[in-house]
Amino acid sequence: MSFPCLEIDCRKIAVNIKLIIRELKGHSIDILPVTKVFMGHPEIAATLVESGAVMLADSRIENIERMRCAGIKVPMMLIRTPMLSQVERVVSSCEVSLNTELVVIKALSEAARTIGYYHGVIIMVELGDLREGVMVNQLESIIKKVLELPNIIINGIGANLTCRYGVAPDRKNMDILSNLVNDIERRFDIKMKIISGGNSANILWALKLERPSRINQLRLGESIYFGVEALKKQHITGTYKDAIILIAEVIESSVKPSKPWGCRYKNAFGDMPEIVERGMVNQALLAIGRQDVNPSGLRPPIGIKIVASTSDHLVVESEGHILKVGQTIKFRIDYVGLLSAMTSPYIKKNFYH
Repeated sequence: MSFPCLEIDCRKIAVNIKLIIRELKGHSIDILPVTKVFMGHPEIAATLVESGAVMLADSRIENIERMRCAGIKVPMMLIRTPMLSQVERVVSSCEVSLNTELVVIKALSEAARTIGYYHGVIIMVELGDLREGVMVNQLESIIKKVLELPNIIINGIGANLTCRYGVAPDRKNMDILSNLVNDIERRFDIKMKIISGGNSANILWALKLERPSRINQLRLGESIYFGVEALKKQHITGTYKDAIILIAEVIESSVKPSKPWGCRYKNAFGDMPEIVERGMVNQALLAIGRQDVNPSGLRPPIGIKIVASTSDHLVVESEGHILKVGQTIKFRIDYVGLLSAMTSPYIKKNFYH
């Protein structure tokens, strides 16, 4: 086997998505699996569809095109506002896209009209996290103008929270979104099909719903792949948290001092970490570094501690035993770690069914 590698258990991912579909269905909420952390990998896409997903979402048109080329037939949603330079590709490969800019929607309209397609849009609304979204007081004006565009269908409105400032989805801001839907439908005499309330950070809110909400869709990635909600990182009962494992190989192992010596400056990454004298330690180097994975996203096994990382090395210390050269170490990995590891050409990806 080649190292470093990701071991991705599609069976566990299938269990997770089926359970989450079932749980949220009880609250009249559909899930929209997001494939961006896997770069639209066809193995993951096929697993999601076979497990009950009727639509997939991604933030990159390249990933969506990859899934289309692999024969994935379900409708696709682009969940980042389309670039003007890519509108033709968007209307050719996606049935729906999230949007905030009228100039972009006009370009989508023209591209769709040219090829004889109809393209669905969801207008994103700003609810406080200050990433994407039109201001609430501008929504009605934009809806009015979009309704006049040819070959564009308004599928609904949506919102995104937590990703920038950590603003929590709660009853208050979700009620604001629901009320906006009611107002728009009355004002323009239309029916909105999709009210996309957010991401894996919405799980706690959704599972505690005591009364019906107009929110009928959540865009989920972290909860499906890691079995946790994204707000407090709480485990979703019945799901697997270890569907994805990263394995790295030891390339040096020795007993070394814990404190460096010599005249110190900032290291290669502009840091000067504080050092505590701890005597001699069991130190090992693993053949994986920041060029491969964000080390903050790795969780080592009991008895092993990550103490530093450079471009090509991960420095760990072991308690009570010395690691052996050639030995492999299995790490749990979170969303942040997987997001970086999947983009590294040096990490082999192994999918298990």
